[in-house]
Amino acid sequence: MKKIIIPFFCAVLFTTTVNAQTKAAITAPVAKSQLSPQLVIDNYLNALGGKSKLEAVKTTITDNTMSLQGMEIAMNTKKMGNKFKSVQSVMGQEVTQMFDGEKGYVNQMGTKSDLPATVIPELKKGKTIDALGYDAANFSGVTVEKIDGKDYNVLTSDKGKFYFDVATGLLYKSNTEMGDAVVKSYLTVDGIKFPENIEAEGSGQKVVIKTTKITINSGVTDADFK
Repeated sequence: MKKIIIPFFCAVLFTTTVNAQTKAAITAPVAKSQLSPQLVIDNYLNALGGKSKLEAVKTTITDNTMSLQGMEIAMNTKKMGNKFKSVQSVMGQEVTQMFDGEKGYVNQMGTKSDLPATVIPELKKGKTIDALGYDAANFSGVTVEKIDGKDYNVLTSDKGKFYFDVATGLLYKSNTEMGDAVVKSYLTVDGIKFPENIEAEGSGQKVVIKTTKITINSGVTDADFK
């Protein structure tokens, strides 16, 4: 079996989570928005269900299927704050990625290796709900771009560009050094919206991620990250 690592960041979208250009054409010049970065972020959190409701989520279990290179990959991810454990099953083999809040590893086909030191600082900033990690101080301003006839508020930082639907407030697309990821739809669990279908592209690969189930505040303990 060919070794394949599916970054955890891809599953959590835009952090998460590729160097491709979006296929959606920009049809109007970029314009400066009257909104502040903080207001765009606040609108996003409200669209997801409200900041207080998001902060009440201490743990999640997410079941996904990913289509990559003609393969269907099942993935189960447990999160608690900045801790996570992701188990991917493909062609009878398992790939495990784990971060305990300080350090982590990847175990693939019996070969275990530490997560690169370069990614640890960002992983330590992780949240159970990734949207709570947005910091307005990291963005200099807001522009408006029109894609396929729709307006998007765009936040730009040294990490990339993040497109929020003007009408709904929801994150639609990210373009980072890892590539493009587009949220095609959201699902609602206990009054909170989560990405349901994501299409990502980069490094010559296309990945389609479909979320089939999310469990909130149940079934996760510190023992899962040992």
